Amino acid sequence: MSKNLQPSGDDAGFDAPLYVPIKRRSFFMYAGATAGATALILSGCGDDEVEPGNPNTVNVGSGSVGVLNYAYALEQLEAGFYTALRTGTYYTGLAAGSAEKQILDDLYYHEVIHREFFKAALTRDAATSMIKSNLEPDFSGIDFNVRLSAAGAARMGVLNAAKAFEDLGVAAYNGAGRFLATDNAGLNYLVAAGKIVSVEARHAALIRDLISEGSFVDSDVVRIATDGLEISKTPAEVAAVANTFLKEGSKLNVSGLV
Repeated sequence: MSKNLQPSGDDAGFDAPLYVPIKRRSFFMYAGATAGATALILSGCGDDEVEPGNPNTVNVGSGSVGVLNYAYALEQLEAGFYTALRTGTYYTGLAAGSAEKQILDDLYYHEVIHREFFKAALTRDAATSMIKSNLEPDFSGIDFNVRLSAAGAARMGVLNAAKAFEDLGVAAYNGAGRFLATDNAGLNYLVAAGKIVSVEARHAALIRDLISEGSFVDSDVVRIATDGLEISKTPAEVAAVANTFLKEGSKLNVSGLV
């Protein structure tokens, strides 16, 4: 399995958004949060500085800045996954123009844009408190040459991993909103994050339908028996899963988000 996340050859143009800034027009169009991003002025950034903590982990901090860092970390991980996915024979073997390839391409671009959205917001409003932009993934448990892994397989197939990432992302956004400040800045950001999570939910539904049609409403992601709402997870619950896909020195410390 290749872990090379750098573009090469004919793929350089496709991978470019990972390594150079996205054009302003495209950034706002795809982020779907022009109004929210324009109004995103985080208050009290000095109070939310990331504490040193464990030198072997990345402390996201607390408050609104902590939520930004938390989301930025998760989007780095997802963007890295969809980039690595494109190096495996499963993806490269898909027919050009096929629905499945187009879906994976769209998800790749969306995750890159989401990552750049949070990077831009943090750079502008909380540059001294933002986490590093080069979190190192550990995808050794994923077989990028296999579409779906069998039950009990030593490594996850591509769609198994995509399902895990997308479901985790939706649950993470659902559970993070309460940590945003209740001032106008926090509410503006909540609107922007709500737009992004709606895209993430569509990702999750698409991947689940590729695996098993109609499974996007399964009880493991929707509380079918009670209120019909999507399941949310606390930052601690999300980090416990995300950290299994991050190397030492890049694992997340979300202790400030409680």
